[in-house]
Amino acid sequence: MTEDTVPLARAALDDLLKPYADGGDLVGVSCIAEGADSLFAEAVLGVGGRLVVVILSRDYRQKKVKADHAALSDRLAEAADEVLVLPNDTADRQVYGAADAVLLRRADRLVVVWDGAPASGKGGGTAGTVEGARAASIPVDVVWPAGAARRSAGSFCRQ
Repeated sequence: MTEDTVPLARAALDDLLKPYADGGDLVGVSCIAEGADSLFAEAVLGVGGRLVVVILSRDYRQKKVKADHAALSDRLAEAADEVLVLPNDTADRQVYGAADAVLLRRADRLVVVWDGAPASGKGGGTAGTVEGARAASIPVDVVWPAGAARRSAGSFCRQ
């Protein structure tokens, strides 16, 4: 997402989750990566939901979390009711698929911030996760508010 898209996505997620406010039944599962993952986690906590955090590997915090995202990542992990660290020594392409599988196994519904673009490259990314959810008959809520834009391919980060 572009910098200008972040507040649009945040507002759209807040609106989507508003019906769950203080109901206590909402449990959000997120990998808390920079961007959409963290926005979703913040929205879940913002309406009083419980958060489950999936950490991709034992070295994820040290190797993959950028310095400007570290404080938010740490705060979200500390706020979580459960933190599940996948049994991988290091984060590589395969662990992203494993994390998506964990998310889908725990999901009654999938919420994605996504422009609908097909997967690029070898990874399935958001498109692959949506495809997996639909194949498993898991309802999918796609959040892509009017005015939202994606970063150029050169600066894309898996969200």
